[in-house]
Amino acid sequence: MLKTFFNGPNEAGTDEAGRGCLAGPVTAAAVILPPEFSNPILNDSKQLSEKKRILLKPLIEKEALAFGVVHLGIETIDEINILNASIQAMHLALDDMRLRPEYIIVDGNRFKEYKDIPHNCIIKGDSKYMSIAAASVLAKTFRDAYMEQLHFEYPMYNWRKNKGYPTREHREAIAKYGITKYHRKSFRLLPEQLKLKL
Repeated sequence: MLKTFFNGPNEAGTDEAGRGCLAGPVTAAAVILPPEFSNPILNDSKQLSEKKRILLKPLIEKEALAFGVVHLGIETIDEINILNASIQAMHLALDDMRLRPEYIIVDGNRFKEYKDIPHNCIIKGDSKYMSIAAASVLAKTFRDAYMEQLHFEYPMYNWRKNKGYPTREHREAIAKYGITKYHRKSFRLLPEQLKLKL
């Protein structure tokens, strides 16, 4: 059973999606839920089916006191690395909210101070606290929709299905067709034994 708050009302949960992908942005979301919020389906987005995530997205958007979602592109990921880009994306998602949180809870174990607002990092926080779980659902659904749009530009990589993650199919397409402007150049896109066509 997910808990409502770590430190009380007006608390923002934040999470990201796409950190381990070979292509596309890292997407972060931040959510402040009302004290009375409850949903029996809500959980860590990785534990939910795509159908349930799509069902939850408009409910979270409607019920949240505030939410923000931001895509951070591959240029920034390649420049400052994926960890720093993930944290920057979460900061930008917090900026994107119409309410200023009094406290921030973050999925994972790394974060940088945001303004003067106290925060706490919680490992597997998306399976413990509703606001982080809600942020994980928004980050995942927004990013998936973004990758589905990019799929039409480069259908040979099948991003509609793999969303840019390092599946066998995706890596075989990179080996065959080379890389696109959406691939992360700072990542190892192929195992050593496969030759990359640039």
